[in-house]
Amino acid sequence: MAADDSIALTITQESDYAFRVAFDETTLPSLLADEMPPVGAGRGPDPTRLLAASIGNCLSGSLLFALRKFKNLPGTIVARVRVEHARNPQGRLRVGKIAVEITLPEAAADYAGIGRILAQFEQFCTVTESVRAGVAVEVTVKDGTGAVLHVSDASA
Repeated sequence: MAADDSIALTITQESDYAFRVAFDETTLPSLLADEMPPVGAGRGPDPTRLLAASIGNCLSGSLLFALRKFKNLPGTIVARVRVEHARNPQGRLRVGKIAVEITLPEAAADYAGIGRILAQFEQFCTVTESVRAGVAVEVTVKDGTGAVLHVSDASA
């Protein structure tokens, strides 16, 4: 995607706090978003969950791209995302921190260029690097043995 490309969405209220998200100019199916109880009915992911999913998906895709660039063919990558809430000075609920743990299926030694990959894959994640301007995002990468290969500072 070029820098001057744009993405268009149409978000239409269906009922109470449930909104239908349409991905304009695509053939993608729409998505129902809803606040969790007691505010909404929880019939779909809420905005915070959508943000967490976007960050986890973007980081996983960036890591996969970097691995393949070095001719690696990893098995299934799994990412777990945890959102910690915080209150701002006015007492309003905010996203305080997002922690992402990505697990690679194989041992680190099985990947060519793993050092270079881990040093730079986050920089290519459009969503994470954009969100980091306002929210701390911490990233951990583990290999298939459970060894921690990479930890980025949440304030990066």
